[in-house]
Amino acid sequence: MDQIDRKICKLLQQSGRMSNAEIANAVGVPVSTANDRVRRLVANGTITGWHVHLAPDAVGADLCCFVMIDMAYQGEAEACAVLVGLDEVQELHHISGAHSYLMKLRLRNTKELQAFMSEKVKPLPAVQRTETIFSMDALKESSALRIAQDVGSK
Repeated sequence: MDQIDRKICKLLQQSGRMSNAEIANAVGVPVSTANDRVRRLVANGTITGWHVHLAPDAVGADLCCFVMIDMAYQGEAEACAVLVGLDEVQELHHISGAHSYLMKLRLRNTKELQAFMSEKVKPLPAVQRTETIFSMDALKESSALRIAQDVGSK
C-alpha cells in the first residue's frame, strides 16, 4: 500500500459514495488509475465493504450500552456464536482483564435492554456474570481506522 492507496482509503472512509472521478481528482491520478486501485483494494481485502451510517435515534436505537461478560470456558464458543448473530449486538470483543468479553449494544430503551439480557444473554449456559455500563452521550463514535504511514511500504 503506497501513499495514494492510503489517501484513497482515507477518502472512502469519509465518504464511501465518492465517484472514481472525485477520488482521482483528490489524489491526482487518472480516473482509470483510481478505479483500478479501488478494485485492487477490494480484491486484496483492504476494503471489506460499503456501509451506511444511520442516526440511532431515527431507527429506534437510542440507548447505547456496554456489557462486560464473564464466561465459563465450557460453552464459550457456542455463546459467542449466538451473540454475534444478534442484531442488537454492534460489537463483541474478547478482552483481557477481569472480564471475558465486552459487548456494545444499541437498543430502544432500558426496558428493551432488560428483555434482551434476560431472554437472550443470561440464558446462555456459559454466561456467568454481566455488568452493564450506559453511555450518557457519545462524544465520538466512528468506524474509521487510522491508517499507519508505513503499512504495506516496501
